[in-house]
Amino acid sequence: MVELYSGGAYVLNGTEIVPDTEEASAVLAGKMAEVPSKEEARKQTIAYGILKEHNTSGDMEKLQIRFDKLTSHDITFVGIIQTARASGLTKFPMPYVLTNCHNSLCAVGGTINEDDHMFGLTCAKKYGGVYVPPHQAVIHQYAREMLAGGGKMILGSDSHTRYGALGTMAMGEGGPELVNQLLNQTYDISMPGIVGVYLTGAPVKGVGPQDVALAIIKAVFDCGYVNNKVMEFIGDGVSNLSADFRIGIDVMTTETTCLSSIWKTDETIREFYEIHGRSNEYKELNPGSAAYYDGMIVVDLGRIRPMIAMPFHPSNAYTIEELNGNLNDILADCEARARVSLGDKTEFSLRNKIRDGKLYVDQGIIAGCAGGGFENICAAADILNGKSIGSDEFTLSVYPASMPVYMELVKNGSAAMLMQTGAVLKTAFCGPCFGAGDTPSNNGFSIRHSTRNFPNREGSKLQNGQIASVALMDARSIAATAANKGYLTAATDLDVEYRNPKYVFDRQIYENRVFDSKGVADPNVEIHFGPNIKDWPAMSALPRYMILKVVSEIHDPVTTTDELIPSGETSSYRSNPLGLAEFTLSRKDPQYVGKAKAVQAAQKAIEAGNCPVEAVPELKPVFQAVHTLYPDVDRSNTGVGSTIFAVKPGDGSAREQAASCQKVLGGWANIANSYATKRYRSNLINWGMLPFLIDEGELPFANGDYLFLPDIAEAVKNKATEIKAYVVKEGLEEFTLRLGEMTDDEREIILKGCLINYNRV
Repeated sequence: MVELYSGGAYVLNGTEIVPDTEEASAVLAGKMAEVPSKEEARKQTIAYGILKEHNTSGDMEKLQIRFDKLTSHDITFVGIIQTARASGLTKFPMPYVLTNCHNSLCAVGGTINEDDHMFGLTCAKKYGGVYVPPHQAVIHQYAREMLAGGGKMILGSDSHTRYGALGTMAMGEGGPELVNQLLNQTYDISMPGIVGVYLTGAPVKGVGPQDVALAIIKAVFDCGYVNNKVMEFIGDGVSNLSADFRIGIDVMTTETTCLSSIWKTDETIREFYEIHGRSNEYKELNPGSAAYYDGMIVVDLGRIRPMIAMPFHPSNAYTIEELNGNLNDILADCEARARVSLGDKTEFSLRNKIRDGKLYVDQGIIAGCAGGGFENICAAADILNGKSIGSDEFTLSVYPASMPVYMELVKNGSAAMLMQTGAVLKTAFCGPCFGAGDTPSNNGFSIRHSTRNFPNREGSKLQNGQIASVALMDARSIAATAANKGYLTAATDLDVEYRNPKYVFDRQIYENRVFDSKGVADPNVEIHFGPNIKDWPAMSALPRYMILKVVSEIHDPVTTTDELIPSGETSSYRSNPLGLAEFTLSRKDPQYVGKAKAVQAAQKAIEAGNCPVEAVPELKPVFQAVHTLYPDVDRSNTGVGSTIFAVKPGDGSAREQAASCQKVLGGWANIANSYATKRYRSNLINWGMLPFLIDEGELPFANGDYLFLPDIAEAVKNKATEIKAYVVKEGLEEFTLRLGEMTDDEREIILKGCLINYNRV
C-alpha cells in the first residue's frame, strides 16, 4: 500500500520517479538534454517556490517567512491577542480570522465562553479582522471555503492548519508565532526537507480519505520519515481524487509530524474555487521537469483498504479486515500499550467488546475538519439510507463542518436520510475531536472520523477514574458499522450505490452572519473583557545562574500536548493563564502543580528582594553545595525554577499552553531526548523556557533532584550548544545538556524571559 524510499529521489515531469542511487546520473542523462544539479533540482519542487516567494531573508537556507493570512479559534485567539496587545498591537497587519468552534458550548463555567466570543468580535472590529460566530463553521472548513488561495501561505494557531490540497501551504503553530506576524515580524526556520508523496491508481469503492491518511501515518510516524518536513503530493493518482477526498487526506498530515503540506493542483481544484465564488484564487501548481525530493513515499491508492487506528494514536493502525481476523490478539496488544501510558490508575479493557466473535462499538462520530465534509456525510447517508442504527448502546452523531455544508445536506436529502436512521445531526463544532462533546460512558469505545485518538481525547478524566477510548475510521466504514447496529464493519463489505451529488456553495449564510471588517480597524471600539480573561503574569529575564528542581519525570515513548495540558474540560480556562495552569500535567502527574508551586516560592522571594532559602528551606544545602565551586552565587544573580524530563514531549496540538502553563508555574526548562514537533519546541522558546536535550539512556538525575546551571545566560548569549550542568547531591556531579540550533531572535527571547518581554517597547 505504502512504500518509503530509503533515500531521496528525482521526479521527472511529475510522472516518473528516479531513485537517488549511484545510477541516477546515468538514468537522468538518458532522459534529459541537460541534467540539473541536485541543488537546482531541489528548487523545482512546488514547496520551494512557495517558500521562496514568502521568504524575506534573501537566504533560502535560513527562512524568514511572512504569511498572507492568519486564523485562530476561541481557545487560542484570546491569549494571542492579549500577548500582541501587551507588545504594542494597534492593527491587524494582514487578514486575521477568528473562528468560534472549540468553546462553542456555553453550558458550563458561567459566562466565560461567551465572554471570549465577545472579546473576539470586539477585537475584530477594533483591529480590523474577521469574526465567525459559534456553530457557523469549524476553523479549517471556513479557511478552505473563504481563505485558501493557490500559492499562498496561511499560519494558524491550530495544529491541523493544512490547506495543501487547495494549493495553499499552511502551518499550525503555537500562538506566539502568530503574535510575531501581528507585530510585522517573521516566522524563522531553516529550509525544511521536502518529501514527495507519489499517489498512483484510484481508491476502490468504499475507501475514503481517512483510510488513505491512516495508511500513510502508520508507515511514517514511528520512523520519523517526514518529521518537520514538507509533504508534497504529486503523481497520476491525484487526478483520481475529488477535492474533498484530497482535503481529507491533507488535514491528517499533521499526525505524521510534518511541518506542512502542498499538492499539485488541476481542474478539480479550479472547480472547487469556482464553486466557492473565488475562481481568481486558483493557481496551477506542478513540480518542474526534474524535481528533487529528500524522501519519497509511494502510495498505491488501489491497494488501500478500510483502516482503523486503534487507541491511543493515529499510527496504531490496521486494516479493518486484519483487526476482525485477529481480534483477541490486537485488542490485547492495545490494552498492553495503554498500560504504558495509563499505568495502574484505572481499569482499561477492549476485549470485553467482543460479542460472538465480533467487535461491538458504543458510539460513532463523523465530525470536524476531517470528517465533517460534504462528500463524507453524503456517502454515510447513502450507506445508511433506509436502515436503522438500532436501539441498543450504539449512537451516531454527525457534525457538518460548516453551515453551508449543512444547508446543502438538507437540500439534497442527505440530512433526512441520516436522521431517519436514528442518527443525530449537530452544528459545526470541534468538540468531539478534543474531548468536549459526545463523551462515551466509562470504558466506552468510540469510532470517529476526526483527527486524533490520544488518551482522554474523547473527554474522559483519568484522574477521576474514568477512561474511554477512540478509534479513528473513515465516515464510510463508520456508517457501515452503524448500519450493522454497532458491529465493526468495513464499507467495502457493503454493496452501495453512491449518489455522488454535486456540491453547491451558498455564501449568503456567511454574508448574513460573519463580521468582516474588510481590513478596516476602528480604534474607538472598546474590547469586551469578561472576569475570566486575565493578563499574562510578569516574567523575569534569564538570570546569570540557574537552580532547577526536577518536578516530573515521564518515560513514555511520546508525551502528547494533551498530557501536558489536558484538552476538553480545560478549554473554558484558556483565557486565564493562572487558572488554566492548575490543570498542568493533571492527567499524567497530578503532583506536578503542587511541586512546581513549591519551587516557584523561592523565585517569588528573589523577585521581592527576599531570601529564597527562607521560602524554600530545602534550598539551603543546595546553595551550600553550589558555593563550593561558585561562591559568588546569591539571590542577586540566581534564578530558581522547575523543570520536567520527558523522553519525547510535544506530539499533537499546537496549543501554546502546553508550554506557557509550565512557565507561569515557575518552569524554566524542559529536558528531553528529542522534541516530537517543531511547534512545541518553539512554544517553549517563546515562553522563555530552555529546550534542553540529553542523550538517550543518559539520565544523571532523578525526579526531585536539584540541578545547577552556571553562567547559563552567558552560554545562551554566546550561542553555546553544549551546556555545563551539575546534579546537586552531597557535592556537584557534572553532566552535559545540549540546546540545539536556535536563531539569534530565539536566544534573545530566552534571555529576556519570554516573547512578551522581547517585544515590549
